[in-house]
Formats: sequence, structure tokens, C-alpha cells
Amino acid sequence: MFLAFQIEVRYNLKEDDTMDIEKIKEAVMKKDFYKRLFVILLGVFFLALTYNLFLKPYNLVIGGTTGLSIVVEPVFGWDPTIFLYVCTAILLVLSLVLLGRKRTGISIIGSVMYPVFITLTEPIANFLIPYLQFDNMLLVVLASGLLYGLGYGLVYKMGFDTGGSDIVVRILNKYLHMPEGRCAFLIQSVVIIIGGFVFGVTQLIYAIIILIIYTNLMDKILIGISNSKLFFVHTKELEKVKDFIINELHTGVSILEMEGGYSKKKSSILMCVVRNNDYYLFKEAILGVDKEAFFVINDCYEVHGGVKRQNLPFM
Repeated sequence: MFLAFQIEVRYNLKEDDTMDIEKIKEAVMKKDFYKRLFVILLGVFFLALTYNLFLKPYNLVIGGTTGLSIVVEPVFGWDPTIFLYVCTAILLVLSLVLLGRKRTGISIIGSVMYPVFITLTEPIANFLIPYLQFDNMLLVVLASGLLYGLGYGLVYKMGFDTGGSDIVVRILNKYLHMPEGRCAFLIQSVVIIIGGFVFGVTQLIYAIIILIIYTNLMDKILIGISNSKLFFVHTKELEKVKDFIINELHTGVSILEMEGGYSKKKSSILMCVVRNNDYYLFKEAILGVDKEAFFVINDCYEVHGGVKRQNLPFM
């Protein structure tokens, strides 16, 4: 195993083109478009099917315009699907006006297809519901979280979203300078609490459980499951630890120059990626060589790029 850092442009930019970020972003969004479109539509299909199979029948309000559509039916008597179509149209217009055409392009496919797929999957859900009668409500919660996480994971992994509250989050971020994470949390919290007032505390707790399940699954789909650990090691026995990494673990290692923030002393640290299987061995070996070694360990989700280790100038 080896670690390599490369900055590589693969998107058919001419050599004399100015490498500005807008060109790169445009090229990235065009890359494998039809393949990504298929995956997006598959993700939206799962989201719409989950809505019709579990969220709407069981009054599970998990945030966003989806949650509001479930709330408005008992409160105002509005049709949830029509409410979603209206919200989609309004939010896309706001996005075009306030965020611009390029930023809206990321949302338009998912925004339009989500209510369309809800309409198309309703007959499928009505056919399946009699065969999916669960005795335990927690099974409904689990199935909802898994399907919803799968759907959103597929959509976000392809670089798109489904609009709705995502558009509101970006507008608040741009004009009120609120962090997107905080905006999303506030919007979801408000909608879930409204759902709790309408349908009761039990449904609110179920919604929170679904939220936890699907956000965790979505993260796993987006960044994968960590099969390696990234070590940063500061040790007085730098050569011994480096030799152990190369000769015993048979993996690459980088030597980085550093300066202490307080002491201003210059020194070197080792950086390497170690398989999970070798994690314990490597950690204990470092301490065996230098009991005062300082190291930081992070999950490593992907090692990409590079050539054979012996050709890497920094390994």
C-alpha cells in the first residue's frame, strides 16, 4: 500500500487554458453525466418510494418540504403531493433569482423528479403496503432510515441534490452568512418539532431515529467505509520508525517538515497510511521504539492516485 498526492486534470482542458475554478467545476459536472443521471434518478426513486411506503402512511415527519407536506394534510386539508409541486416551483424560482443559473442547475433534476416520482410510485406503494404490514413500529423506522439514506446517498454522491430545504439552506448561507450545517439543522429541527405537535411525541422520537439512521448511512455511501488509518507520527527515533514502516509493513511513508506553534522548533514528522489489520501492530511498535512518541490517527476512506512506490519522490 502507498500514499500519494497528485493534482491531476482529466477533463479535456487545453494546455493553454487558464486553470480557473469555474472551468474545472463545469468540466466536473459534465463528466459521465448520463451515468450520473441514472444514479440520481435511482436515488430519487428510493426517496419517493420511501415517502409513499412509510413516511406518509405512518406520519413520520423527518424535516424539509417532505415533512411539511405530511403536516399540511391534517392541518389545512391540502394534498401533500400538490404541496410538493408548488413548493418545488417556488423554491426553484427563488434559487434562479437569488443563487443564479449555475447553482440552480445542481438542484433542478432532483427537485423536478422528486414530486414526479412520488406521483409515479404511489400506485406501486399502494400495491405493496398490504404485504408490508409490520408488527413492530421500529421495523418501519429502520426500513425508512435505510431506504432514505440510500436514496440521498446516491443523489449527493453524484454531486446533485433534491432542492427543497437544500435551496433554503444555500439562500440563508449566501445572504445571512449562516453556516450551511447550522441552517440545515435548524430547518430540520423546526419541521420535526412541528410534526411532533401535530402527530405526538412518539412520532417525533421515531422521526429523530430515522434521521440518525439515514444521515449515517448517507455518509457511508458518500465517503465509504474506512479500511485504513492515516498516521502522523512525531518521534525522536524517526529513522527506526521509518524503516519499520518500509521493511515490516511494506507501505510508503512521507517525511513532512514542521514547526512547533509555541516552541518554533523545526522538526520532521512521518505520515503514512496503514491497513486496519496493521493498526494495533504499528501503534504499539511506535511506542516500543519511542515511548514519548506523539502521533495522531485518523480514519482514511480512500487512497487514490500515484504510481509504484519506488517512483514516488516523496515516499
